[in-house]
Amino acid sequence: MNELAKGNLRRASEKIWGACALAVKAHALARKGTRLESHRDLWVYKNEIAKELGGWVRIAFKLADSMHRNFYEDWATREDVEDVLKEVKRLVRAIAESIERSTSERPGTKS
Repeated sequence: MNELAKGNLRRASEKIWGACALAVKAHALARKGTRLESHRDLWVYKNEIAKELGGWVRIAFKLADSMHRNFYEDWATREDVEDVLKEVKRLVRAIAESIERSTSERPGTKS
């Protein structure tokens, strides 16, 4: 991530949150045909993903939310941002794999 390499922790933090939020939104749209439009929607729906992938999803989501706050408050250390980036990468990969599996399982789609 360029921002992290440049030491711009606030910008890196917001991009980490953005990746998490977009992944959750993508899951909701792909799996339920639902558009999530508010932070509350994201907080509620992340529990649906956690039912599928495991409780670690809730923790990763909350860590990502701390990066959203860090964008405004600028309190996180580089190590904090790096730790959360690692967890959010795991979350984004898991959600992408889940969406891919569900898409390939649909009747009439090629695998």
